This record gives sequence, C-alpha cells and structure tokens, in this order.
Amino acid sequence: MLLVVIALAACSHSKPASTLPAEKIKLLMLPAESDAFPKIAKAATEALSHAKVAGVDESGTSKVSIEVVQLSIECLDPTVSCYDAAAKSLSANKILFAQIDADGQKPRITVTLFDRAAKSSPRTAEHTYATEAAAMAGLEGLVAEATR
Repeated sequence: MLLVVIALAACSHSKPASTLPAEKIKLLMLPAESDAFPKIAKAATEALSHAKVAGVDESGTSKVSIEVVQLSIECLDPTVSCYDAAAKSLSANKILFAQIDADGQKPRITVTLFDRAAKSSPRTAEHTYATEAAAMAGLEGLVAEATR
C-alpha cells in the first residue's frame, strides 16, 4: 500500500502557472496630410512620432494617413466604430493621428488618440491657429494634450 501511495505521488505534477504572455499593446502613429498646409502636416507627423503614450509596449508608424485607412475599409465617419475598424485593419490597439483643416484661412488641427480597449470616445485635442507659424509652434502641446 505504501508503495502505491509513493508511486502516485511521484507521478502527479502540479499545474504550472499560466505561461501565456499578456497581449502587447501596440500604438500606431499615422502621418498627417494636408494639401492646404503641407508644412503643418510634416511638422504634425514629426510631433506625433515623438509622442509618449502610457501603457504602450511597442509603437510604430504607418505609411498611410487615417483618411487613406478609412477609405480602404470604406468607413469614413469620425466614429468609435470606424476608428475601431481602422485600428483593427492596422493590427494596432491604439492609433494616434492628426487632421488638418482650414477654418477660413486659418489652420485647424485635431489630434486624436483612439484606444480599441476603451471602446469609448477617442481623446482629442483641437485648436484653430491664427497663422501657419503659430500652428507649427503649438503642435507639441496639442499632441501632449491628446495623449495625456
């Protein structure tokens, strides 16, 4: 009987703790585009590339803008579902992008951080600047506001 107990004890193994790694959080920055303000678009893309977002394991830069991604997935609305589809198509958990419009002759910049896990409205920071130079000077602050 003692030999049976010893044999059973020797054959039993404790279950190892879960060894599945947690999913890495990937942030993808999308370059800005603007026919009306190409210098601002270039500066915005540069500012986005230096953004620090908490909770991100890896980051990268897309080759295409949010507009191109949305066209490719046929979802053009600035909604949670369209941003979610865009991030999913890019295999990213979070996407960061800037959009540049004209408010009359003044540049209006919107910086958006969308987090797929949050399933809520994206964090945005928007400002209309008096001049192109003022817009370029304010980009770092606008990006910081959207990513805090």
